[in-house]
Amino acid sequence: MKKKVLAAFMVACMSLGMMACGGSGDTTADAPAADAGTADAGAAGTESAPAADAGAEDSAAGGTITIGFSQVGAESDWRTANSESMKSTFSKENGYELIFDDAQQKQENQIAAIRNFIQQEVDYIVLAPVTETGWDAVLQEAKDAGIPVIIVDRMVEVSDDSLFTAWVGSNFQLEGEKAAAWLDAYLTAAGRGEEEINIVDIQGTIGASAQIGRTNGLQAAVDAHDNWTLLAAETGEFTQAKGQEVMESLLKQYGDQIDVVYCENDNEAFGAIDAIEQAGYTVGLDGDMIVMSFDSTNAGLTDVLNTKISCNTECNPLHGPRVADIIQKLEAGGEVEKEQYVDEEIFAVDGTVATVNVDGVDYEVTVVTQDVIDARAY
Repeated sequence: MKKKVLAAFMVACMSLGMMACGGSGDTTADAPAADAGTADAGAAGTESAPAADAGAEDSAAGGTITIGFSQVGAESDWRTANSESMKSTFSKENGYELIFDDAQQKQENQIAAIRNFIQQEVDYIVLAPVTETGWDAVLQEAKDAGIPVIIVDRMVEVSDDSLFTAWVGSNFQLEGEKAAAWLDAYLTAAGRGEEEINIVDIQGTIGASAQIGRTNGLQAAVDAHDNWTLLAAETGEFTQAKGQEVMESLLKQYGDQIDVVYCENDNEAFGAIDAIEQAGYTVGLDGDMIVMSFDSTNAGLTDVLNTKISCNTECNPLHGPRVADIIQKLEAGGEVEKEQYVDEEIFAVDGTVATVNVDGVDYEVTVVTQDVIDARAY
């Protein structure tokens, strides 16, 4: 970055002028700690905001790289794991200063945070966008300031791809297709392949990449099966409370007509299961309704082990190391791939379906055991 080179030159000149050598560790200010608390919305959720000049001097003197990270919020277990991955990766001990911003599910907060990062002259901006659209203007401002932007999790839809340097995340369409392939394979193996199947979709935040991909994956499968009917699709906003609220409404409308509840994340599934059981129905392969989910958090897989969630398709939240690798390559003057997908699995309550096939590719289905859960990082 130009500002880093300039700062290094100024520090070198000052050192020569004083005819003395100073240890870089002595001149580097401590980076503020990034805690897990949610900051005040009026401050756009920013947890730390060092002065721009101090950040530039620290980068030159101690090699510290300043990262401004705008996170969607803390709406789910997955999001918490994603935030922790970023915080543990971009720590002071690893040579970074992380300015963490909780947008509290509001795009306007994220736009304000990015502009704040630009004013602070951070070295890199990392953005987990609330929705795909509406980013052109602020990302252009970051580009004009010479600050690379790395997108994580959800994708952005912009008029110029050069407005961001790289994207790290999941293939949400593939996630949906794998989940639907598991349902198809299970129903066939269970002798229900020709049965009329009624499905409800508790969607994620409308417009989010995960919602779009997972919804489209299910819809494509419904379109391909004459005996599958999508009774309703309503947003649960990726939260347990909203997932329960939506499921309660769907049960009042459709009752025991529902065969499959397709929840677009674990927290929605938790809420949906609560609503189903409170209404007197049972969940599971042998129950009244099959519940499917996404994310494969520790709590989500525990519900698979307890037979409440039948299939859980992973969405890997551990983006920190992959983003750090991109930054280190850029620091070394290298080039990086524009889109980088994280590795993901699919989990099920039993071994009825050993593999699922999507577009000619087989994906192994892992049966959940306590050992599987204990080995998980999130």
